[in-house]
Amino acid sequence: MTERPRLAEQVAALIEHDIIVSGWQVGQILGSEPDLIERFQVSRAVFREAARIVEHHNVATMRRGPGGGLVVTAPDERAVLRPLSLYFQYGRVSPEESFAVRTVLELEATAAATRHLDVDGITRLREILAQEEELGPDHILLKGSHLLHVEIAKLAKNQVLALFVEVLGILDVEMMHEADPYPLPVADAAAASHKAHAAIVEAVISGDVALAQHRMRTHLNAIARIRAIAAAQSARP
Repeated sequence: MTERPRLAEQVAALIEHDIIVSGWQVGQILGSEPDLIERFQVSRAVFREAARIVEHHNVATMRRGPGGGLVVTAPDERAVLRPLSLYFQYGRVSPEESFAVRTVLELEATAAATRHLDVDGITRLREILAQEEELGPDHILLKGSHLLHVEIAKLAKNQVLALFVEVLGILDVEMMHEADPYPLPVADAAAASHKAHAAIVEAVISGDVALAQHRMRTHLNAIARIRAIAAAQSARP
């Protein structure tokens, strides 16, 4: 028999439910502390614990002073990504497992992004390629190589897809850079990554779904080969 949730957790869940069903209106004041205590029929201590829970979840925050109260906030994506990455590492998710899922999601994202691409999306993709050209090889491999993948996932216009592409990409980058030394000359790896990205962007902008997916798959396969080299190096005595 499971333990019943604490009263504060129940109140927090009710607050979060109300926010969701009302359309998550950022900036909306749900009520003052006395009003909400009266509404939920709980003590001040219980309500304040509930408020801390919803603040921790990035759902609402208490605004003090005249005209204040519990105010609806927008969740911070960064508050989700890092804990998810750490959770997967805690669960000892293997590089092969994460990369297999990442490949499926990125190919789907590439197809969807190609279908939904608009003028703003084209501009953003070209800006990222320009940023890569300005970055040094170390920065490209540590962060820059992931930016294009994330942007393509966002252009797919599927928030769930974009979230998991981003978190698996973060996880993959962290796992790759555990390899010491890096399995290929850094400058060569960065140049190859940028060249592959430029080819993918060209295919996406052209509207050719099959070609865009083919180039993304080829790029991901190249990353997988680097992974295999890194794993072999790590296994050496």
